[in-house]
This record gives sequence, C-alpha cells and structure tokens, in this order.
Amino acid sequence: MQFLQLLVSGIAQGCIYGLIALGFVLIYKATETVNFAQGDLMMLGGFLGLSGTVALGMPFWAAFAATLVIMMLFGMLLERVVLRPLLGQPAFTVVMLTIGIGYLARGLVTMIPGWGTETHTLPVPYKDEVIRFGGNGVDGGLVISMEHMAIVAVTAFLIVALYLFFRFTRLGIAMQATSQNQLAAFYMGIPVRRINMLIWGISAAVSACAGLLLAPITFVHANMGFIGLKAFPAAVIGGFGSIPGALVGGLVIGVIESLAGFYLPEGFKDIAAYIVVLVMLAVKPSGLFGGNLRKRV
Repeated sequence: MQFLQLLVSGIAQGCIYGLIALGFVLIYKATETVNFAQGDLMMLGGFLGLSGTVALGMPFWAAFAATLVIMMLFGMLLERVVLRPLLGQPAFTVVMLTIGIGYLARGLVTMIPGWGTETHTLPVPYKDEVIRFGGNGVDGGLVISMEHMAIVAVTAFLIVALYLFFRFTRLGIAMQATSQNQLAAFYMGIPVRRINMLIWGISAAVSACAGLLLAPITFVHANMGFIGLKAFPAAVIGGFGSIPGALVGGLVIGVIESLAGFYLPEGFKDIAAYIVVLVMLAVKPSGLFGGNLRKRV
C-alpha cells in the first residue's frame, strides 16, 4: 500500500512536470527555441491566482480562469514585444533572452507589495480534504489528497482539450502546419507570426495552470519557478518535439522522484531526474516519442 501511495503522489507531481514540459515542447515545435523562463511563467501564474483569491476575494475557480486568460495575453505580449524583434537571430540569443526574462520576473515579483520574498498560501476549496480507499481509516488503506486529485483531473482535462483543439479546429491545424514547416505554412496563407504569438500565449497559460495546481501543495513564492529545471528533463525524456511525450516524460520523472525519495538514500531524489535523462540520452537520444530530427528541404 505504501508503494501505491508513493505512486499516486509521483503521478500528481509528474502531471505538474508534464504541463511545464508541454510549454517547452509547444514553443520548441513552433520556433525551435527553448524557453527557459517557462518555470517563471508558472510562478507568475501562482502569484496572480493568489492576488485574485486573497486581494480581490474571487472564488478560486474564477481566479483560476482569470489567471489563465491574463497569462495567455501576457505570453502573447511577450512574444510580440520582446521575442519577435529577434527573428533571424541565432537560437542561442533567444535562449539567453529567456533566461534573462526569468531572472527579471523573479526580481520584479520580490518588489511588488503583497508578493515580495515571503511564502504565501493559496486558499483552495478542497484544502486538506482526502479520499480513502480500503483500510479502516487509521491503519492501511490508500489515502489520496484532493490536491493531488485536482492536479490529475485538471491535467487530464487540459490534455484532452488541447488534443481536440489541435486535431479538429482550423486554428489548431494551422499551428501544427506551422510547427512542421513555417515557410510552407506561410506560402499556404497561414499567418505564421500570429500563430507563433498564440503558441506563446497557450504555453504561458499552460504553465500558469501548473502553478495554480502546485501552489496549494508547495505554497507560492518567488523561487517556485525553479521547478522548471525538473520539467526540462521531462521534455527531453518524452522527446522534445512530442506533445504526448511531454506528459509521459513528466510522469516518468514524477514517479521516479517519489520512489527515489522513499527507497533510496537522502539526496537521490534531487538528482534522479538528471540520472534518468543521462540514461535516456545514452539509450535513445530522441526520447521516448521523439521522431527523426533531420529536416527535409
């Protein structure tokens, strides 16, 4: 039963990694750029949700939805104002810029009254609620917190919604075409620049969703975005160009971390993700769901 308890906890944590990794993958597929500010966008989403529920008194799910909309607009604005002028520059330039954006975001958060450097609790309606399976409620049985259930449920809903969006809507199909070949998509009349802007917006909203789901467990603070360093290996394991791979990679990292933290000596939990990445790169460099990385011209 202890193993099942660790498995459920790992799956919930893996869903968070998977959502952030999904943001990495969406941007990489569209622009072949890695956004290392992805974790900090998650942190901004957590603080916006905190302001909505605490400062404005909004119900949690209303604040949740408002935060996703705001972060989507912020991601689109970020692409339009900061990143689009760098089109044509080496990818390394954009990578360094996203790292700088992350540092800037963390610095600005610490200067905002009510946010600052303190650790905050995000109030949620399902706080401290649990669901029990088996046992007598005291000894034995599987106990699942509602925080973990919410993470898994919202992640599943979001993945299905994104699948339907990319599969059955004209805009989603246009985004897939753009990610395959931007030049061909442009010649077919697809507004590539607008599509890229929307992808940055969706990526920011997905990261904010991860922040809002994680906040009730780990609290809201300026450094919570460093979890993106664990989501990056998840994207690599799943295959950097694969959307399903992002979620699977996140689940792999989450479960391995959870099991390593219990069964292995102290410290292994923090390096487990990177050990798995090294093994994956040695065995299958393209990742679990990665395809052929060669370009057709």
